[in-house]
Parts: sequence; structure tokens; C-alpha cells
Amino acid sequence: MKVLVCGGGIAGQAVAYWLTRGGHQVVVVERHPALRATGAQIDLRGQGIEAIDRMGLLDAVREIRVDEPGVAFVDGRGRRWGAVLANTSGKGRQTMTSEYEIMRGDLVRVLHEAVKDDARFVFGVDVESFRQDNDRVLANFSDGTSEEFDLLIGADGQGSRVRRHLLPADAPAPEWPVGIHMAYWFIPRDATDDSIRETYNAPGRRMIMRRSHNPTRTQVYFALWESSAEATAVHRQPVDRQKQFWAERFRGAGWQTERFLDGLRETEFFYSQEVVQIRTGTWAQGRVALVGDAGYCGSPYSGMGTSAALVGAYVLAGEINRAPGDIPAAFARYHATLRPFVDHLQGEVNPKLLRFGFPKGRLGIGSIRTMGAVATFLRLPELAARFAKEDRGGDWQLPDYSQVTRPATGSTPSTPARPASPRTGR
Repeated sequence: MKVLVCGGGIAGQAVAYWLTRGGHQVVVVERHPALRATGAQIDLRGQGIEAIDRMGLLDAVREIRVDEPGVAFVDGRGRRWGAVLANTSGKGRQTMTSEYEIMRGDLVRVLHEAVKDDARFVFGVDVESFRQDNDRVLANFSDGTSEEFDLLIGADGQGSRVRRHLLPADAPAPEWPVGIHMAYWFIPRDATDDSIRETYNAPGRRMIMRRSHNPTRTQVYFALWESSAEATAVHRQPVDRQKQFWAERFRGAGWQTERFLDGLRETEFFYSQEVVQIRTGTWAQGRVALVGDAGYCGSPYSGMGTSAALVGAYVLAGEINRAPGDIPAAFARYHATLRPFVDHLQGEVNPKLLRFGFPKGRLGIGSIRTMGAVATFLRLPELAARFAKEDRGGDWQLPDYSQVTRPATGSTPSTPARPASPRTGR
């Protein structure tokens, strides 16, 4: 079949990879003018590690890992009062730091090397709208052109335009806020920054995190528990206004806040968002399907966003490859197979427990510090992780689609699919 994938990020490239191994002609359109190999630090856990291994890319991912041995907790003067180290035993559950911490841009590049010779990529183009019937999808692109495809897959992230066109107008809003707003940016690394991640709780339900991913750059994360209309609206306003909002909310918070705010004014990489989950009753309709954050974003606090994208892409492509002549059945099996996994990982994000991590006053911060200091001194988090029976994805197992896909080689597929389309070059 001729398949259009909207979105050239992690989910889009992963689903393109597996579809080309099923013999399909895949076109990936990405609205950014070039490969969007940017972003903050992400991780792989549980089934996500297995999914990347089935692509033959686990060794490549090991080579791009960020050196982050664990998480340290600091007070307002920067003194560390506890730490949780990564579980590198290969058994049990990952701790707050995964064994596979990587930069999003590095993973995007690894995936692109694996699929770029087998799928056609078109940058600077987006799907503006689409129409479908029983046999095909007509996609209308942002450059004014249109083209027919057998399938359309929306891999265009949390704010998916494909999802907006797919869901009925009277469908419940798919965004489920968890109560948190986040911003993150890069600043120059200095002598106070080491490889361990640092986390600080400030009064007023504020949290700051610092992690350094290379010898010259440090990542800063601000997180805020707030339910105001201003906080929800600011993420859609100009970047200067977003930066102003975060400076107003965090000025005087303690620790290295002023250094981080100085870096905020100068940074070239900045992102602000409301933390939400995406929950819909269906991930497909007719000949259009959703994958990754577009269909089932778990929020950054699930710790499974990247893993869910890789797993979802694997299952969606696997079911299409298994039954290319019966797309309704393939999409139905995609939903039935993946839904228990998604429900489990989304259910682990409990807003009541998250709020406990954002105390309002110094008494609450002191309580967290006391309990955390005892637990980390006794190494209870590491022991609990090592002896856990399952990781965050639960005991759900990846299906086996080896009978309907060519085996992974660890690099690019051995027999490239012919790119489409000869008429428009997509």
C-alpha cells in the first residue's frame, strides 16, 4: 500500500520503519523545514527498550546515552540531602533515572538513519486536511497540493491536527490536564554542574530540575502546579511572553534560580507546555489512524512517552502488515492489543500523588525532605526497583510480528521499498 505518515518525529519514523519492512511505500511529511533533531532529555523503559531492540538499534542507542548516574535532591542552598541512583542491574524496574537516558535529537537521528533510504521524506509540508472513503484518503497539503493514499497515519504529536480532523465534533476533549505546567531550556554548563541530575522544591508548588547532557550544555526545567486560566493560555502566546511568565513565577525561588533565569533570557532552545494526557475512545477511523502522543500521550510524568511511541508504532505497523487487505480488522486489533498497555501507563499518573510532590509551604517541603532523606539513606528506591517484577509498562508483552516483517539488520532495511509518488515526488 501507499501510506502517508504525518510527522517525522520518533513515532512517525518508527512506524515508517516497520511499514517499509512490510513492503509498503511510505511517505513521511514533516512540517519543519528539516529533520527536527532537537529537544530535551528522554528515556527508554520496559517495553520501549525491547521495541528498539527489535529494530536492531539497541547498540546504536547505547552509544548515544547521556551520562546520568542518578538523581540528587538539593535544598535552597544547593546542599544535597538525598540521591536515587539508576538501576543498572538489568533486572526489575528503572528508577527515576533510566539506564537508557538519551537526548531526543540523538534518537531522532538514529531512527532517521535506519529508515531514510526506504521511505520518502518531505520537509516543510504539513497535512492541512483530508477526506476519505472506503478505499483511499485524499490528503490536502499546506503547499496547496493534494494526493491520494491508501492510509494516513497521524504521528503529529500531542497537538495533532490529524486527530482534530479525525474525531467527531461532539467528541469529548481528548486533553486531560494533570495540574502541572512545565518549561525547559538550555544554558551554558559551569563548574557547579556535574552528571547527576539535581531536583529542588521551592515554596509555592514550584519545582526546579537541572541536568547536564554534555560538556558545554545544561538543561533547566521549571515545573509549576497551577490551575489558573493565565497559566493554561500562556503556552499559546509569543515566546517572549512565555519567558516573562516563568520569570515572574520563579524569581526569588532560591538555589540557582537567578542563574537559570539569566540563561532563560539568552537561550535559543526553549519550550513551554501544559502537562496533559491524551485520552480518546478510538485511535482509528476508516483509513486513518493515530500513533504515539497524537493518540495516547501519557504526559512527561508517565516516564513512558518515548517507549509508548515506539511500542505503538510497532503494534500499528505489525497489524497492518498482518492484514493489509482488511484495514478495519487491522485497526481493531491495533486498538485491542495496545489498549491495555496504554491504560496501564496512563493510570500510573495519579494527580493526587503528583500534587504531593509540589508542596505549598516550607512545612510540606520539610516533610518531603525528612521522608526522602531516610528512604534514600537506606537505598529503598534502588532496592524496590531491583526487586520489582515489572517496569512501568506492567506485564504486557510485545506481540510477535516476525512472520510479516523482514528481520532487522541493525542498520537500514536490506531491500528498500520504492518511494512514492511519481507525480508529486511525495
